[in-house]
Amino acid sequence: MKDTDRLRRAWSGLVVDVFRLNGDLIEGGDALVQDLGLTSARWQVLGAVALSPVPLPVAHIARNMGLARQSVQRIVDDMRDDGLVRTEPNPHHRRAPLVAMTPRGEAAYDQAMARKDLWADVLTEGLSSEDIEAACTVLRTLQQRIGASHGHIASIAAATRKERQE
Repeated sequence: MKDTDRLRRAWSGLVVDVFRLNGDLIEGGDALVQDLGLTSARWQVLGAVALSPVPLPVAHIARNMGLARQSVQRIVDDMRDDGLVRTEPNPHHRRAPLVAMTPRGEAAYDQAMARKDLWADVLTEGLSSEDIEAACTVLRTLQQRIGASHGHIASIAAATRKERQE
């Protein structure tokens, strides 16, 4: 068997496993923080706000998270209605307010992170830090390559479209 075939099968298996892991993380995260008024999506947005040294507009939060601006806007609007975040005037762009956590949002985020640490202890039992770090390196490398491959995606799609038409 050719190494290319094995590599393609390994890639396909990894993609399926990452999709499954994503679903499981969302389901587990939702259960972990539900009573805090959070979902995994809300928690993720609060995390992006918490990790930024300055308040950001929704578009920057979405870009940092790799999500659609409209999705993040809906989450921010819902969290603002629930008192978890507030918006502040943006001196650089009148129509793009900055998002900041409220004390209630900070408390929910802190509790979520404490629970995440306890969950991580269970999930990582028996694994080494080196194994986790190596997995992170591979995933980050693939994420960067996917981001850089958009021109290839368009040309591959166009080429296969042309082949189908012939």
